[in-house]
Amino acid sequence: MVDRDAPIPEAELHAYVDGELPADRRGAVEAWLTAHPQDAARVAAWRAQADLINARYADVAQEPIPPQLDLDRLGRIDRRRPLLAIAAVVAAFVLGGVAGWFGRDTWAGGISGMRMFTADAIDAHKLYVVEVRHPVEVAGSEQAHLVQWLSKRLGYEVRAPDLGAMGLKLIGGRLLPGASGAGAALLMYEGPSGERFTIYCARSQSPESALRYREAGAVAAFYWVDDNKGFVVSGPADRDRLLGVAQSVYDQENAPTDKTRG
Repeated sequence: MVDRDAPIPEAELHAYVDGELPADRRGAVEAWLTAHPQDAARVAAWRAQADLINARYADVAQEPIPPQLDLDRLGRIDRRRPLLAIAAVVAAFVLGGVAGWFGRDTWAGGISGMRMFTADAIDAHKLYVVEVRHPVEVAGSEQAHLVQWLSKRLGYEVRAPDLGAMGLKLIGGRLLPGASGAGAALLMYEGPSGERFTIYCARSQSPESALRYREAGAVAAFYWVDDNKGFVVSGPADRDRLLGVAQSVYDQENAPTDKTRG
């Protein structure tokens, strides 16, 4: 039996993200993440950062080791001063790591803030759509309360689009941690065959954009930025159907509210 209340060390959370966690511990970690959304969000952020690093440096990792850094060569040269050679290598790695750490925000923003935003949304989608008993915090049967609560917590109007024409029913939603301490809303919908789609929404400083597409294995997403808010619609990697869902969300988000109709 998995103890959902047993604290999970941060080292195990990192091992889970890196795929190095022993199989007999995965159940405990996943149970902990299900019961602790803040840790789940941290794990999602780490995974997104790993994806960015891999996307940026995957090709470099496959390149041959430069001769000056070949360990066998370093071990052969200057046997009279082995400690000096080792110290030089260690210093290079330490300085590189420190530079990378202090430059992480600039580097990430330079690649694409919206790419990280979308990765967070896709990770949240993957984490919660598999839940059977607790996929959401507030059920879709309490839609009015759900959107009022999320709107109050996030500081802007949150809408729950009607996707009935797409064959999707609102299951409910939840509040998630977002970038820089801000919150994010996650709304979940379900189709007649049990397939699930999510809408992730949070404040974004990225430039406004039209719908863009991204695949992540069996999951795909359409994302865009409008009026300082970022939206990510995630679901099964069926581009045509997902586009129809995303377009419906986009149209309803941009439709005038009752207060602005003249």
